[in-house]
Amino acid sequence: MRKKPATVRIARWSATHPWSAIGLWVVFVALCLFLGGAAGTNKISDEESGVGESGRAGRITASGHFTEKPEENVLISAADGGRLDVAVARKAAGELAGRMKALPGVESVGTAFPSPNGKALLLPVTMRGDTENADTRVQPLLDASEVTEKAHEGIRIDQVGTGSTAKGLGETLGEDFKKAELISLPLTLLILLVVFGAIIAAGVPVLLAMSCVGAAIGLSTLASHVLPETSAVSNVILLMGMAVGVDYSLFYLKREREERHKGASHLDAIEIAAETSGHTVVVSGTTVIVSMAGLYLAQEATFASLATGSIIVVAVAVLASLTVLPALLAKLGRWVDRPRVPLLWRLTMRSGESRVWPVLLRPALVRPALTLVVSVGALLALALPALDMKLKQPGSDDLSRDIPVVQAMDRLTSAFPSKGTVHQVAVRAPAERAGEVQAALKTLLSRTEGQELFAHDQTPTIRVSADKSVHTVAVGTPHSPKSEGARESLELLRAWVPEAIAPVQGAEGAVGGKVAQGVDFTGHLQDRMPWVVGFILLLTFATMVVIFRSLAVALSAILLNLLSAAASFGVLVAVFQNTWAEGPLDFHSSGAVVSWLPLFLFVVLFGLSMDYHVFVVSRIREAALSGANVRDAVRDGITRSAGVVTSAAIVMVAVFAIFGTLSMVEFKQLGVGLAAAILLDAVVIRIFVLPALMTALGRWNWWPGKLDPAPRGQHAAGSDETRQLRLPQPAAAGTAPHGRGPAYGQERAYGQDAGYGQGSGYGREQQTRAYGQEQVYAPGQSYGPQDPYGPPQGSYGPPQGWTQPGQQGHDGRSDPYQR
Repeated sequence: MRKKPATVRIARWSATHPWSAIGLWVVFVALCLFLGGAAGTNKISDEESGVGESGRAGRITASGHFTEKPEENVLISAADGGRLDVAVARKAAGELAGRMKALPGVESVGTAFPSPNGKALLLPVTMRGDTENADTRVQPLLDASEVTEKAHEGIRIDQVGTGSTAKGLGETLGEDFKKAELISLPLTLLILLVVFGAIIAAGVPVLLAMSCVGAAIGLSTLASHVLPETSAVSNVILLMGMAVGVDYSLFYLKREREERHKGASHLDAIEIAAETSGHTVVVSGTTVIVSMAGLYLAQEATFASLATGSIIVVAVAVLASLTVLPALLAKLGRWVDRPRVPLLWRLTMRSGESRVWPVLLRPALVRPALTLVVSVGALLALALPALDMKLKQPGSDDLSRDIPVVQAMDRLTSAFPSKGTVHQVAVRAPAERAGEVQAALKTLLSRTEGQELFAHDQTPTIRVSADKSVHTVAVGTPHSPKSEGARESLELLRAWVPEAIAPVQGAEGAVGGKVAQGVDFTGHLQDRMPWVVGFILLLTFATMVVIFRSLAVALSAILLNLLSAAASFGVLVAVFQNTWAEGPLDFHSSGAVVSWLPLFLFVVLFGLSMDYHVFVVSRIREAALSGANVRDAVRDGITRSAGVVTSAAIVMVAVFAIFGTLSMVEFKQLGVGLAAAILLDAVVIRIFVLPALMTALGRWNWWPGKLDPAPRGQHAAGSDETRQLRLPQPAAAGTAPHGRGPAYGQERAYGQDAGYGQGSGYGREQQTRAYGQEQVYAPGQSYGPQDPYGPPQGSYGPPQGWTQPGQQGHDGRSDPYQR
């Protein structure tokens, strides 16, 4: 007897030991959260995250071991934005300085000084402690500012700095994600309620996905001590975890319910789901994981962190689907379909073929060439804006101007431009050359005087490390980070610094800062992108060749994925590089796409698109193996998989679209880009492009190999690759095993590969499919596939062992094969 696949063996153990499996899963999730919380997060430092010259500047600065103190800038201005009453402002500044000095968290308070335009006073404050958790200690300073403001009518006091800015933005983002969670969970539940028509069945995928997210966050925290973590990882884990966690559970639950509806016992239904959908989940999860691994080739710490978080959450979701999900289904039993929502339940339990999908597929099947030209042309038209894609790192310019701390930042940089966009110059040289370095930097600063590209409201201060080997100086520019002025000032400094330090023997210098980081990061990605994309394309091609043993299917998969990715990039550019969508999506256009997004989107989309592609093409191949011609196989495969694919796509689009409501522009772009791509893939690619392409290719779909479908009325069997199909024999009264479905023998059929390797002629469905499409077995009738585009093909008598119309199956119900 053939050894059952690992997915079946694991599912059977979980189903027969449900409390053990559920208990182990709960312990696993709790342990991940506990260990992650105990270990803490190792964040990416400046010297680890930088690339190019800005990365070198960060490493030079870090080697100086400067003591970084959290600093706060307290801005006192007129409440109406007009001329400041200097006397009132100085009195308020004196009172505030006294309150600040009395606070235990304040190390020093400087002297207030006026802005060049005379509209504001600036009071510098230095806090105690490090910069990492300054946001948790800044509240007493904010309270002191608020009390002082209330005591003096006509003035406004803003506070911008290490702690206050982080606190203000953190609170806004926290509210954003709370809102996203409050929307996403009910929305996902509502969609699943429509899919399943039962409350418990709808809740199981969401519960499982949330547990996967929790476990993955804990594991990623542990992994950060090997590969440092960026702050966006938890958000990406939430997005990916909810999407794939619900997706994989949906595949499994739908197949388990389908088998129970056909009459299988609960345990048999779980085993069949494990062997079919469970195998799909493993293949899909592995593809996503290996695709995400392509991000490591970017050789950049942020991408490595995002790849690690995504890989962990996908692996946890696959593990949950194979272990705890079968245990939950076994323990719930038929309660998984309770409580039922009457109308929705009837809709989900409708029997017979869908009337909608054959109509939608008709253009692709009847006029494949025309449909292919029109649909591909439409996608290429959507992709056209991507040719004008501009990339930049997100900055303060991209934040919503409705955020109070962002408004305060704008007022500060307006009064004191040197506090806004800043270039960091770093020089390292032997300690004995410290005097020469000081002189070189002073010469450099003198060259910036009188230049409109640089700020002159404050004199830059040169910092020296304790060992006198590293010197740094911050050079401000009055231009916003996204402006050409900021880029020109950076280029000028990068030309001047080598000239200034050239006479200093053994000196090395670099220019960093936010503008420099954005320029270098974008250039680095452009250099590394061909390697990452090439790796993913090669991997996708190899995976599809192994699964389907067809170069044609592999090439079409790559072309279709490239097409949908290009169209989604076009949508992204059209929305975010222009201003027409600023109102509906509540963002301020920077005229560019966040630089890390296209590569990350490409990797994620290739992984997720493979879910659907493998699932759909496998069903088409299964139909072709059973003897259907190409057109019928395409129609049957897509129609049978449409419900699951559509449901999964709707869940993904809903989850991703919610991220478009967040304040940070990178999350808006990520959500809109992913939602658009999944929608285009599920609608345009699966309904029009894929069926039209496969219909047009005909038998060339399986090139260079070929399918050997069985004649109508026989199972599609290969010589060495296919196991003998055991047809069910007529039931004798009282001889059926308990719990077996109608007209089924005890042994399930394991037919030739339907796309996943040997042993996937999955159970009852394969037995039904073995005799052609939509057959009705009755004495004296002609039997053949019900082709909606032509007359029935062939005449087949009822195979031995099938029940006749009206005959009762093993459990006394009518034979489900009689329609």
